[in-house]
Amino acid sequence: MGVHRGDCGIQPAERDHARNTAHLTALRDRLIAGVLDRIRGAELTGHPLKRLPHHASFLFAGVEGESLLLQLDMEGIAASSGSACTSGSLEASHVILALGYPRDRALGSLRLSVGKGNTDADVDLVLDRLPAMVARLRAMAPISAA
Repeated sequence: MGVHRGDCGIQPAERDHARNTAHLTALRDRLIAGVLDRIRGAELTGHPLKRLPHHASFLFAGVEGESLLLQLDMEGIAASSGSACTSGSLEASHVILALGYPRDRALGSLRLSVGKGNTDADVDLVLDRLPAMVARLRAMAPISAA
């Protein structure tokens, strides 16, 4: 007499892992492609393919990340500037600096994450609003860097 576990021993997160990963990767890739296509001078940080399925990080020349975060927040879009370790800090991300980016570029970083509850409409909202925000901040910068 053996023990038959069936699906009873598998947690929902484990059972749905492949489907959730595919969903997150598709949203992330759509977000990355849209940002790089729509915002002149946007730069993806990290490896273009070897990355977490839910994570996208960008640098925007001529933009101060904290100002961008305020505008995104006013549109109901949650984001961060720099690494998760430095959330809430006005300093350049030590991770971005360690990748070799100069401090002035690192200050224009933006980290976006998608979750299993996010949809194409959520990505569309970011892609609709972010380019104008970046353009507005660049226009206000003392020296346009893009």
